[in-house]
Parts: sequence; structure tokens; C-alpha cells
Amino acid sequence: QVQLVESGGGLVQPGGSLKLSCTVSGTIFSVYEMGWYRQAPGKQREFLALIRENGGTPYKNNMKDRFTISRDTGKNTVYLQMNALKPEDTAVYYCHAVLVVAGTQTNYWGQGTQVTVSS
Repeated sequence: QVQLVESGGGLVQPGGSLKLSCTVSGTIFSVYEMGWYRQAPGKQREFLALIRENGGTPYKNNMKDRFTISRDTGKNTVYLQMNALKPEDTAVYYCHAVLVVAGTQTNYWGQGTQVTVSS
């Protein structure tokens, strides 16, 4: 069974940093793309960044100023380095992936990891 396993969330003070990780668990053929979304209380889930098979990294407007997406292809893992965090970054952060499994591209979501920015 294919799953996305996230880690790295937690409580951080304003101005601090966190690094989220998301690893593909299970047998897959390849990774088409992996990325990050977040959902704050009472708001819709929003796109943050993704990294494509060819290495392209589109970001949501202005997110690249503080957030950096990267990957370890050998480990089927994607990271989100978040710096200069603000209280408005508080949200549940979700990993998303489009994986090729048994010849078919399929969407997967992680379980979410809570990030709380507060003093």
C-alpha cells in the first residue's frame, strides 16, 4: 500500500524555522511530482510549492522568499524548509504527490502535520 508519511511539524516562535519531510512509503514505479499545501482553520487548502520530475519548482506567489522545496530522489522524499515563520503560517501542512503505480498516475495525500507559529 502506497502512503505519504510526513514529519517535522511543531510549535515554533515567530521568526523561527522548520523543515517538513514527506516520504513515499510502498512500492511505486516513479514520482511524477511532489509538493506541499496547507490549510489554516476556516480557510481553503492552498498550494505552496511543488517539485516536478524534471526538477522544476513552481511556488505560490511570494512563498519562495521564505520557503524552499527540495527533494532526495533516492529516498523518494520531498522537503519544505520554512524560514522567518509568521503567526499567519499556522496551519496543517499536507504533502501531495502524483505517483506512477502499476502503470497509472495516481494522486496521494499525506495525513497532514500541524505547524503552529506562536510566542
